[in-house]
Amino acid sequence: MALTRADLPDDPEVLKSLVLTQSLELETLRFQIAVLKRQQFGRSSEQADRELLQMQLRLEDLEATLAARPAHTLPPSKTPAVKPVRRPLPDHLPREQIVHESACACPDCGGALRPAGEDIAEMLEWVPERYKVIRHVRPKFACTKCEKLVQAPAPSRPIARGLAGPGLLAHVLVSKYADHLPLYRQSQIFARDGIDLDRSTLADWVGGASELLSPLIESLGRYVLSAQKLHADDTPVPVLCPGRGTTKQGRLWTYVRDDRPAGSKEPPAVLMRYSADRKGERPEKHLTTFVGVLQADGYSGFNGLYDRAKDPLIEAACWAHARRKFFDLHAANGSPVAAEALQRIGELYAIEEQIRGKPPDERGAARQTRAGPLLADLHDWLHAQLSRVAKKSEFAKAICYALSRWVALTRYRDDGRIEIDNNAAERSLRTVALGRKNWLFAGSDDGGERAAGIYSLLGTAQLNGLNIEAYLRHLFERLPEYPINRIEDLLPWTIADKLPNLKLAA
Repeated sequence: MALTRADLPDDPEVLKSLVLTQSLELETLRFQIAVLKRQQFGRSSEQADRELLQMQLRLEDLEATLAARPAHTLPPSKTPAVKPVRRPLPDHLPREQIVHESACACPDCGGALRPAGEDIAEMLEWVPERYKVIRHVRPKFACTKCEKLVQAPAPSRPIARGLAGPGLLAHVLVSKYADHLPLYRQSQIFARDGIDLDRSTLADWVGGASELLSPLIESLGRYVLSAQKLHADDTPVPVLCPGRGTTKQGRLWTYVRDDRPAGSKEPPAVLMRYSADRKGERPEKHLTTFVGVLQADGYSGFNGLYDRAKDPLIEAACWAHARRKFFDLHAANGSPVAAEALQRIGELYAIEEQIRGKPPDERGAARQTRAGPLLADLHDWLHAQLSRVAKKSEFAKAICYALSRWVALTRYRDDGRIEIDNNAAERSLRTVALGRKNWLFAGSDDGGERAAGIYSLLGTAQLNGLNIEAYLRHLFERLPEYPINRIEDLLPWTIADKLPNLKLAA
Protein backbone atom coordinates (compact mmCIF):
# COMPACT_ATOMS: atom_id res chain seq x y z
CA MET A 1 0.00 0.00 0.00
CA ALA A 2 1.37 3.45 -0.93
CA LEU A 3 2.30 5.88 1.85
CA THR A 4 0.44 9.16 2.25
CA ARG A 5 1.77 12.35 3.82
CA ALA A 6 -0.13 11.48 6.99
CA ASP A 7 1.76 8.21 7.27
CA LEU A 8 5.17 9.91 7.30
CA PRO A 9 6.78 10.66 10.68
CA ASP A 10 7.17 14.26 11.81
CA ASP A 11 10.57 13.71 13.46
CA PRO A 12 13.28 14.70 10.91
CA GLU A 13 15.73 12.09 12.21
CA VAL A 14 13.16 9.28 11.96
CA LEU A 15 12.26 10.53 8.49
CA LYS A 16 15.93 10.49 7.44
CA SER A 17 16.30 6.95 8.77
CA LEU A 18 13.25 5.81 6.78
CA VAL A 19 14.56 7.42 3.59
CA LEU A 20 18.01 5.89 4.12
CA THR A 21 16.53 2.43 4.71
CA GLN A 22 14.44 2.62 1.55
CA SER A 23 17.38 3.96 -0.45
CA LEU A 24 19.55 1.06 0.67
CA GLU A 25 16.81 -1.40 -0.20
CA LEU A 26 16.42 0.24 -3.60
CA GLU A 27 20.19 0.09 -4.22
CA THR A 28 20.30 -3.55 -3.14
CA LEU A 29 17.38 -4.49 -5.39
CA ARG A 30 18.89 -2.68 -8.37
CA PHE A 31 22.20 -4.42 -7.83
CA GLN A 32 20.61 -7.86 -7.49
CA ILE A 33 18.46 -7.31 -10.58
CA ALA A 34 21.49 -6.15 -12.57
CA VAL A 35 23.48 -9.23 -11.53
CA LEU A 36 20.58 -11.55 -12.38
CA LYS A 37 20.07 -9.84 -15.73
CA ARG A 38 23.77 -10.15 -16.48
CA GLN A 39 23.64 -13.82 -15.61
CA GLN A 40 20.51 -14.35 -17.71
CA PHE A 41 21.15 -12.01 -20.61
CA GLY A 42 24.73 -10.84 -20.20
CA ARG A 43 28.15 -12.28 -20.67
CA SER A 44 27.90 -15.18 -18.28
CA SER A 45 30.07 -18.03 -19.47
CA GLU A 46 27.09 -20.24 -20.34
CA GLN A 47 25.30 -17.46 -22.22
CA ALA A 48 28.51 -16.46 -23.98
CA ASP A 49 29.09 -20.08 -24.98
CA ARG A 50 25.61 -20.28 -26.51
CA GLU A 51 26.00 -16.99 -28.38
CA LEU A 52 29.42 -17.98 -29.64
CA LEU A 53 28.08 -21.34 -30.81
CA GLN A 54 25.21 -19.65 -32.64
CA MET A 55 27.57 -17.21 -34.35
CA GLN A 56 29.95 -20.02 -35.30
CA LEU A 57 27.11 -22.07 -36.79
CA ARG A 58 25.87 -19.04 -38.74
CA LEU A 59 29.40 -18.32 -39.96
CA GLU A 60 29.82 -21.94 -41.06
CA ASP A 61 26.54 -21.78 -43.00
CA LEU A 62 27.52 -18.56 -44.76
CA GLU A 63 30.98 -19.85 -45.63
CA ALA A 64 29.55 -23.11 -46.93
CA THR A 65 27.00 -21.21 -49.04
CA LEU A 66 29.67 -18.99 -50.55
CA ALA A 67 31.94 -21.95 -51.21
CA ALA A 68 29.16 -23.70 -53.13
CA ARG A 69 28.65 -20.81 -55.52
CA PRO A 70 30.62 -20.50 -58.78
CA ALA A 71 33.34 -17.86 -58.49
CA HIS A 72 31.92 -15.68 -61.30
CA THR A 73 28.60 -15.29 -59.46
CA LEU A 74 30.21 -13.75 -56.38
CA PRO A 75 30.24 -9.94 -56.07
CA PRO A 76 33.65 -8.33 -56.55
CA SER A 77 35.53 -7.61 -53.36
CA LYS A 78 36.11 -3.94 -52.49
CA THR A 79 39.41 -4.75 -50.77
CA PRO A 80 42.28 -6.76 -52.22
CA ALA A 81 42.18 -10.35 -51.08
CA VAL A 82 44.78 -11.31 -48.51
CA LYS A 83 46.05 -14.77 -49.17
CA PRO A 84 46.03 -16.63 -45.85
CA VAL A 85 49.27 -18.20 -44.69
CA ARG A 86 48.68 -21.92 -44.38
CA ARG A 87 50.29 -23.48 -41.34
CA PRO A 88 52.28 -26.64 -42.00
CA LEU A 89 50.71 -29.90 -40.95
CA PRO A 90 52.20 -31.41 -37.75
CA ASP A 91 55.38 -33.43 -38.25
CA HIS A 92 54.26 -36.18 -35.86
CA LEU A 93 51.41 -37.29 -38.14
CA PRO A 94 52.14 -40.36 -40.27
CA ARG A 95 52.62 -39.70 -43.97
CA GLU A 96 51.30 -41.84 -46.81
CA GLN A 97 52.93 -40.98 -50.11
CA ILE A 98 51.16 -41.36 -53.45
CA VAL A 99 53.35 -40.76 -56.52
CA HIS A 100 51.49 -39.63 -59.62
CA GLU A 101 53.61 -40.76 -62.59
CA SER A 102 53.48 -38.75 -65.79
CA ALA A 103 53.76 -40.01 -69.36
CA CYS A 104 56.94 -41.85 -70.39
CA ALA A 105 57.65 -39.50 -73.29
CA CYS A 106 57.13 -35.84 -74.11
CA PRO A 107 53.55 -35.34 -75.31
CA ASP A 108 54.72 -32.71 -77.83
CA CYS A 109 57.73 -34.28 -79.54
CA GLY A 110 57.96 -37.79 -78.13
CA GLY A 111 61.42 -37.17 -76.67
CA ALA A 112 62.79 -38.99 -73.60
CA LEU A 113 62.16 -37.38 -70.19
CA ARG A 114 64.69 -36.68 -67.46
CA PRO A 115 63.99 -35.74 -63.78
CA ALA A 116 63.51 -32.01 -63.27
CA GLY A 117 62.23 -31.76 -59.70
CA GLU A 118 58.84 -32.39 -58.20
CA ASP A 119 55.87 -30.64 -56.64
CA ILE A 120 54.55 -31.82 -53.30
CA ALA A 121 51.12 -30.96 -51.94
CA GLU A 122 49.88 -32.29 -48.60
CA MET A 123 46.26 -33.05 -47.74
CA LEU A 124 45.03 -33.78 -44.23
CA GLU A 125 42.86 -36.90 -44.15
CA TRP A 126 40.89 -38.58 -41.39
CA VAL A 127 40.83 -42.34 -41.06
CA PRO A 128 37.94 -43.47 -38.86
CA GLU A 129 38.73 -45.52 -35.79
CA ARG A 130 38.35 -49.18 -36.52
CA TYR A 131 37.41 -52.00 -34.26
CA LYS A 132 39.13 -55.34 -34.31
CA VAL A 133 38.82 -58.61 -32.51
CA ILE A 134 41.96 -59.99 -30.95
CA ARG A 135 41.90 -63.78 -30.74
CA HIS A 136 44.11 -65.23 -28.06
CA VAL A 137 44.86 -68.79 -29.20
CA ARG A 138 46.47 -71.17 -26.71
CA PRO A 139 47.36 -74.50 -28.32
CA LYS A 140 47.13 -77.57 -26.12
CA PHE A 141 49.79 -80.26 -26.09
CA ALA A 142 49.57 -83.74 -24.58
CA CYS A 143 52.58 -85.51 -23.17
CA THR A 144 53.34 -88.68 -25.14
CA LYS A 145 54.30 -90.46 -21.93
CA CYS A 146 51.86 -89.39 -19.25
CA GLU A 147 49.16 -87.68 -21.31
CA LYS A 148 49.48 -84.46 -19.26
CA LEU A 149 48.03 -81.47 -21.04
CA VAL A 150 50.40 -78.53 -21.43
CA GLN A 151 49.11 -75.06 -22.34
CA ALA A 152 50.28 -71.48 -21.98
CA PRO A 153 48.48 -69.54 -19.21
CA ALA A 154 45.61 -67.30 -20.27
CA PRO A 155 46.64 -63.63 -20.59
CA SER A 156 45.23 -61.23 -18.03
CA ARG A 157 42.38 -58.94 -18.98
CA PRO A 158 41.71 -55.48 -17.57
CA ILE A 159 38.36 -56.79 -16.33
CA ALA A 160 38.10 -60.48 -15.51
CA ARG A 161 36.17 -62.30 -18.23
CA GLY A 162 35.37 -58.93 -19.81
CA LEU A 163 35.27 -58.35 -23.56
CA ALA A 164 36.90 -54.92 -23.47
CA GLY A 165 40.54 -54.62 -24.41
CA PRO A 166 42.75 -51.91 -22.84
CA GLY A 167 42.24 -49.44 -25.68
CA LEU A 168 38.45 -49.82 -25.79
CA LEU A 169 38.18 -49.54 -22.02
CA ALA A 170 40.28 -46.36 -22.06
CA HIS A 171 38.10 -44.96 -24.84
CA VAL A 172 34.88 -45.58 -22.89
CA LEU A 173 36.23 -43.86 -19.77
CA VAL A 174 37.59 -40.85 -21.64
CA SER A 175 34.32 -40.52 -23.57
CA LYS A 176 32.34 -40.54 -20.31
CA TYR A 177 34.52 -38.41 -18.04
CA ALA A 178 36.48 -36.14 -20.40
CA ASP A 179 34.18 -35.87 -23.44
CA HIS A 180 31.00 -35.99 -21.31
CA LEU A 181 29.25 -38.72 -23.29
CA PRO A 182 26.85 -40.69 -21.06
CA LEU A 183 27.00 -44.44 -21.45
CA TYR A 184 23.60 -44.68 -23.14
CA ARG A 185 24.84 -42.33 -25.88
CA GLN A 186 28.01 -44.37 -26.27
CA SER A 187 25.86 -47.49 -26.63
CA GLN A 188 23.98 -45.79 -29.48
CA ILE A 189 27.26 -44.83 -31.18
CA PHE A 190 28.53 -48.41 -30.98
CA ALA A 191 25.23 -49.61 -32.44
CA ARG A 192 25.75 -47.43 -35.52
CA ASP A 193 28.89 -49.46 -36.19
CA GLY A 194 27.01 -52.71 -35.77
CA ILE A 195 28.38 -53.48 -32.29
CA ASP A 196 25.82 -54.42 -29.66
CA LEU A 197 27.02 -53.10 -26.29
CA ASP A 198 24.26 -52.42 -23.79
CA ARG A 199 24.54 -49.51 -21.44
CA SER A 200 24.58 -51.98 -18.55
CA THR A 201 27.60 -53.71 -20.07
CA LEU A 202 29.44 -50.40 -20.38
CA ALA A 203 28.50 -49.59 -16.79
CA ASP A 204 30.04 -52.89 -15.68
CA TRP A 205 33.24 -51.94 -17.51
CA VAL A 206 33.34 -48.52 -15.84
CA GLY A 207 32.89 -50.11 -12.41
CA GLY A 208 35.55 -52.73 -13.07
CA ALA A 209 37.97 -50.14 -14.42
CA SER A 210 37.43 -47.94 -11.38
CA GLU A 211 38.23 -50.85 -9.10
CA LEU A 212 41.37 -51.61 -11.07
CA LEU A 213 42.51 -47.99 -10.85
CA SER A 214 41.75 -47.57 -7.13
CA PRO A 215 45.25 -48.46 -5.80
CA LEU A 216 46.78 -45.92 -8.16
CA ILE A 217 44.27 -43.26 -7.11
CA GLU A 218 45.08 -43.95 -3.45
CA SER A 219 48.77 -43.49 -4.21
CA LEU A 220 47.95 -40.23 -5.98
CA GLY A 221 46.05 -39.08 -2.91
CA ARG A 222 49.01 -39.76 -0.63
CA TYR A 223 51.22 -37.67 -2.91
CA VAL A 224 48.82 -34.73 -3.00
CA LEU A 225 48.32 -34.69 0.77
CA SER A 226 52.06 -34.75 1.42
CA ALA A 227 52.40 -31.24 -0.05
CA GLN A 228 53.17 -28.12 1.98
CA LYS A 229 50.45 -26.12 0.25
CA LEU A 230 47.15 -27.04 -1.35
CA HIS A 231 44.47 -25.22 -3.31
CA ALA A 232 40.92 -26.24 -2.37
CA ASP A 233 37.47 -25.66 -3.82
CA ASP A 234 34.20 -27.50 -4.38
CA THR A 235 31.34 -27.58 -6.85
CA PRO A 236 27.78 -28.94 -6.73
CA VAL A 237 26.92 -32.19 -8.47
CA PRO A 238 23.28 -33.25 -8.88
CA VAL A 239 22.87 -36.87 -7.75
CA LEU A 240 19.89 -39.08 -8.53
CA CYS A 241 17.88 -40.30 -5.55
CA PRO A 242 17.22 -44.01 -6.21
CA GLY A 243 13.53 -44.91 -6.44
CA ARG A 244 12.32 -41.30 -6.23
CA GLY A 245 13.11 -39.92 -9.67
CA THR A 246 14.45 -36.73 -8.13
CA THR A 247 17.94 -35.40 -7.54
CA LYS A 248 19.80 -34.16 -4.49
CA GLN A 249 22.88 -31.98 -4.44
CA GLY A 250 26.19 -33.69 -3.75
CA ARG A 251 29.61 -32.02 -3.84
CA LEU A 252 32.87 -32.65 -5.59
CA TRP A 253 35.86 -31.30 -3.67
CA THR A 254 39.18 -30.61 -5.34
CA TYR A 255 42.61 -30.37 -3.74
CA VAL A 256 45.37 -29.24 -6.09
CA ARG A 257 49.11 -29.53 -5.54
CA ASP A 258 50.85 -27.26 -8.02
CA ASP A 259 53.90 -25.24 -7.02
CA ARG A 260 55.22 -24.64 -10.53
CA PRO A 261 54.45 -20.90 -10.33
CA ALA A 262 56.90 -20.82 -7.39
CA GLY A 263 59.64 -22.49 -9.44
CA SER A 264 59.09 -25.99 -8.04
CA LYS A 265 60.06 -29.03 -10.11
CA GLU A 266 57.69 -31.29 -8.16
CA PRO A 267 54.96 -32.60 -10.48
CA PRO A 268 51.49 -31.08 -10.21
CA ALA A 269 48.57 -33.26 -9.18
CA VAL A 270 44.88 -33.00 -8.34
CA LEU A 271 42.85 -35.07 -5.89
CA MET A 272 39.06 -35.01 -5.96
CA ARG A 273 36.70 -36.30 -3.32
CA TYR A 274 32.91 -36.71 -3.36
CA SER A 275 30.48 -36.11 -0.51
CA ALA A 276 26.71 -36.24 -0.25
CA ASP A 277 26.57 -32.75 1.30
CA ARG A 278 28.67 -29.64 1.98
CA LYS A 279 29.15 -29.97 5.71
CA GLY A 280 32.43 -28.71 7.12
CA GLU A 281 33.23 -32.18 8.43
CA ARG A 282 33.79 -33.32 4.83
CA PRO A 283 36.97 -31.29 4.09
CA GLU A 284 38.09 -31.90 7.67
CA LYS A 285 38.00 -35.65 6.96
CA HIS A 286 39.61 -35.29 3.52
CA LEU A 287 42.53 -33.28 4.94
CA THR A 288 43.11 -35.15 8.20
CA THR A 289 46.73 -35.92 7.33
CA PHE A 290 47.52 -32.68 5.54
CA VAL A 291 49.69 -30.09 7.29
CA GLY A 292 50.58 -26.74 5.76
CA VAL A 293 48.94 -23.87 3.85
CA LEU A 294 45.40 -24.19 2.52
CA GLN A 295 44.45 -21.67 -0.15
CA ALA A 296 40.70 -21.46 -0.60
CA ASP A 297 37.72 -19.13 -0.86
CA GLY A 298 35.82 -17.79 2.14
CA TYR A 299 33.64 -20.89 2.65
CA SER A 300 33.09 -21.25 6.40
CA GLY A 301 33.31 -25.04 6.18
CA PHE A 302 37.10 -24.72 5.97
CA ASN A 303 37.29 -22.81 9.26
CA GLY A 304 37.48 -25.97 11.32
CA LEU A 305 40.76 -26.79 9.59
CA TYR A 306 42.30 -23.47 10.62
CA ASP A 307 41.13 -23.94 14.21
CA ARG A 308 41.77 -27.65 14.77
CA ALA A 309 43.69 -28.55 17.90
CA LYS A 310 46.44 -30.54 16.18
CA ASP A 311 48.41 -29.02 13.30
CA PRO A 312 45.96 -26.25 12.36
CA LEU A 313 46.24 -25.27 8.72
CA ILE A 314 47.48 -21.85 7.64
CA GLU A 315 44.77 -19.95 5.79
CA ALA A 316 45.52 -18.20 2.51
CA ALA A 317 42.62 -16.41 0.84
CA CYS A 318 41.89 -15.67 -2.82
CA TRP A 319 42.17 -12.23 -4.39
CA ALA A 320 40.16 -13.41 -7.40
CA HIS A 321 37.12 -13.84 -5.14
CA ALA A 322 37.61 -10.41 -3.55
CA ARG A 323 38.02 -8.84 -6.99
CA ARG A 324 34.88 -10.53 -8.32
CA LYS A 325 32.64 -8.62 -5.92
CA PHE A 326 33.94 -5.27 -7.17
CA PHE A 327 33.65 -6.53 -10.74
CA ASP A 328 29.96 -7.32 -10.22
CA LEU A 329 29.39 -3.82 -8.86
CA HIS A 330 31.16 -2.18 -11.78
CA ALA A 331 29.31 -4.35 -14.30
CA ALA A 332 25.97 -3.55 -12.65
CA ASN A 333 26.20 0.23 -12.43
CA GLY A 334 29.57 1.36 -13.83
CA SER A 335 30.69 2.55 -10.40
CA PRO A 336 33.93 4.59 -10.73
CA VAL A 337 34.88 3.62 -7.17
CA ALA A 338 34.54 -0.09 -8.07
CA ALA A 339 36.63 0.63 -11.17
CA GLU A 340 39.36 2.07 -8.98
CA ALA A 341 39.26 -1.02 -6.77
CA LEU A 342 39.69 -3.19 -9.87
CA GLN A 343 42.59 -1.04 -11.06
CA ARG A 344 44.35 -1.30 -7.69
CA ILE A 345 43.93 -5.08 -7.56
CA GLY A 346 45.11 -5.28 -11.16
CA GLU A 347 48.41 -3.69 -10.14
CA LEU A 348 48.95 -6.56 -7.70
CA TYR A 349 48.33 -9.09 -10.47
CA ALA A 350 50.76 -7.29 -12.78
CA ILE A 351 53.53 -7.96 -10.26
CA GLU A 352 52.62 -11.65 -10.18
CA GLU A 353 52.90 -11.90 -13.95
CA GLN A 354 56.51 -10.73 -13.75
CA ILE A 355 57.62 -13.11 -10.98
CA ARG A 356 55.77 -16.26 -12.02
CA GLY A 357 58.11 -19.25 -12.06
CA LYS A 358 60.66 -17.59 -9.77
CA PRO A 359 61.73 -19.39 -6.56
CA PRO A 360 59.86 -18.54 -3.34
CA ASP A 361 62.61 -16.34 -1.87
CA GLU A 362 62.70 -14.12 -4.98
CA ARG A 363 58.94 -13.92 -5.11
CA GLY A 364 58.74 -13.04 -1.44
CA ALA A 365 61.33 -10.29 -1.77
CA ALA A 366 59.61 -8.78 -4.82
CA ARG A 367 56.25 -8.83 -3.11
CA GLN A 368 57.61 -7.21 0.05
CA THR A 369 59.19 -4.42 -1.97
CA ARG A 370 56.54 -3.83 -4.62
CA ALA A 371 53.23 -5.34 -3.50
CA GLY A 372 53.64 -4.41 0.17
CA PRO A 373 53.18 -0.64 -0.30
CA LEU A 374 50.30 -1.21 -2.74
CA LEU A 375 48.51 -3.46 -0.25
CA ALA A 376 49.01 -0.97 2.59
CA ASP A 377 47.63 1.82 0.42
CA LEU A 378 44.70 -0.36 -0.69
CA HIS A 379 43.90 -1.18 2.94
CA ASP A 380 43.74 2.53 3.85
CA TRP A 381 41.69 3.31 0.73
CA LEU A 382 39.14 0.57 1.52
CA HIS A 383 38.68 1.90 5.06
CA ALA A 384 38.25 5.42 3.73
CA GLN A 385 35.62 4.28 1.21
CA LEU A 386 33.82 2.27 3.86
CA SER A 387 33.30 5.41 5.93
CA ARG A 388 31.66 7.13 2.96
CA VAL A 389 29.11 4.50 1.92
CA ALA A 390 25.99 3.18 3.60
CA LYS A 391 26.78 0.29 5.91
CA LYS A 392 24.32 -2.09 4.26
CA SER A 393 25.12 -1.17 0.66
CA GLU A 394 26.53 -3.69 -1.80
CA PHE A 395 29.74 -1.70 -2.00
CA ALA A 396 30.11 -1.90 1.79
CA LYS A 397 29.63 -5.67 1.57
CA ALA A 398 32.40 -5.94 -1.06
CA ILE A 399 34.76 -3.88 1.08
CA CYS A 400 33.94 -5.81 4.25
CA TYR A 401 34.55 -9.11 2.43
CA ALA A 402 38.11 -8.00 1.68
CA LEU A 403 38.83 -6.36 5.03
CA SER A 404 37.46 -9.27 7.07
CA ARG A 405 39.90 -11.59 5.28
CA TRP A 406 42.78 -9.16 5.09
CA VAL A 407 45.30 -11.26 7.02
CA ALA A 408 44.59 -14.31 4.82
CA LEU A 409 44.50 -12.18 1.66
CA THR A 410 47.92 -10.64 2.34
CA ARG A 411 49.63 -13.81 3.54
CA TYR A 412 50.98 -14.35 0.03
CA ARG A 413 53.00 -11.14 0.41
CA ASP A 414 55.13 -12.72 3.15
CA ASP A 415 55.36 -16.28 1.82
CA GLY A 416 56.71 -16.84 -1.69
CA ARG A 417 55.15 -20.32 -1.83
CA ILE A 418 51.61 -18.95 -1.75
CA GLU A 419 49.73 -17.72 -4.83
CA ILE A 420 47.74 -14.53 -5.10
CA ASP A 421 44.56 -16.48 -5.85
CA ASN A 422 42.95 -19.89 -5.87
CA ASN A 423 42.54 -20.19 -9.64
CA ALA A 424 44.44 -23.49 -9.75
CA ALA A 425 41.56 -25.15 -7.89
CA GLU A 426 38.90 -23.45 -9.99
CA ARG A 427 40.59 -24.60 -13.22
CA SER A 428 40.55 -28.20 -12.02
CA LEU A 429 36.75 -28.09 -11.73
CA ARG A 430 36.06 -26.81 -15.25
CA THR A 431 35.75 -30.31 -16.66
CA VAL A 432 33.12 -31.12 -14.04
CA ALA A 433 31.21 -27.94 -14.84
CA LEU A 434 31.23 -28.75 -18.55
CA GLY A 435 30.17 -32.32 -17.87
CA ARG A 436 27.15 -31.25 -15.84
CA LYS A 437 25.61 -29.79 -18.99
CA ASN A 438 25.72 -33.20 -20.66
CA TRP A 439 25.31 -35.90 -18.07
CA LEU A 440 22.96 -33.81 -15.91
CA PHE A 441 23.47 -35.86 -12.73
CA ALA A 442 25.41 -38.69 -11.17
CA GLY A 443 23.45 -41.92 -10.82
CA SER A 444 24.24 -42.42 -7.11
CA ASP A 445 26.65 -41.54 -4.33
CA ASP A 446 28.79 -44.47 -5.49
CA GLY A 447 28.84 -42.94 -8.95
CA GLY A 448 29.97 -39.63 -7.46
CA GLU A 449 32.85 -41.30 -5.62
CA ARG A 450 33.83 -43.21 -8.76
CA ALA A 451 33.77 -40.00 -10.81
CA ALA A 452 35.93 -38.20 -8.22
CA GLY A 453 38.62 -40.88 -8.45
CA ILE A 454 38.73 -40.97 -12.24
CA TYR A 455 38.65 -37.16 -12.48
CA SER A 456 41.66 -37.12 -10.14
CA LEU A 457 43.67 -39.38 -12.41
CA LEU A 458 42.65 -37.70 -15.66
CA GLY A 459 43.18 -34.21 -14.24
CA THR A 460 46.65 -35.11 -13.02
CA ALA A 461 47.53 -36.68 -16.37
CA GLN A 462 46.49 -33.47 -18.13
CA LEU A 463 48.53 -31.32 -15.73
CA ASN A 464 51.56 -33.44 -16.64
CA GLY A 465 51.01 -33.12 -20.39
CA LEU A 466 49.85 -36.67 -21.12
CA ASN A 467 47.40 -37.84 -23.73
CA ILE A 468 44.80 -39.11 -21.26
CA GLU A 469 43.43 -41.88 -23.46
CA ALA A 470 46.91 -43.19 -24.31
CA TYR A 471 47.78 -43.04 -20.61
CA LEU A 472 44.71 -45.04 -19.58
CA ARG A 473 45.42 -47.61 -22.29
CA HIS A 474 48.94 -47.97 -20.92
CA LEU A 475 47.55 -48.49 -17.41
CA PHE A 476 45.00 -51.10 -18.46
CA GLU A 477 47.69 -53.04 -20.29
CA ARG A 478 49.81 -53.30 -17.14
CA LEU A 479 47.68 -52.98 -14.02
CA PRO A 480 46.17 -56.50 -14.00
CA GLU A 481 49.56 -58.05 -13.20
CA TYR A 482 51.43 -55.04 -11.80
CA PRO A 483 52.99 -55.45 -8.32
CA ILE A 484 51.13 -53.31 -5.81
CA ASN A 485 54.35 -52.26 -4.05
CA ARG A 486 55.50 -50.52 -7.25
CA ILE A 487 52.23 -48.79 -8.07
CA GLU A 488 53.87 -45.34 -7.82
CA ASP A 489 55.77 -46.16 -11.01
CA LEU A 490 52.51 -45.77 -12.92
CA LEU A 491 51.67 -42.27 -11.68
CA PRO A 492 51.31 -39.76 -14.55
CA TRP A 493 54.56 -37.83 -14.05
CA THR A 494 56.62 -41.04 -13.85
CA ILE A 495 55.03 -42.30 -17.06
CA ALA A 496 55.62 -38.91 -18.71
CA ASP A 497 59.36 -39.20 -17.98
CA LYS A 498 59.70 -42.82 -19.07
CA LEU A 499 57.36 -42.87 -22.05
CA PRO A 500 57.48 -39.53 -23.88
CA ASN A 501 55.41 -41.03 -26.68
CA LEU A 502 52.37 -40.77 -24.41
CA LYS A 503 52.74 -36.99 -24.14
CA LEU A 504 50.53 -34.63 -26.06
CA ALA A 505 52.07 -33.30 -29.25
CA ALA A 506 53.56 -29.85 -28.75
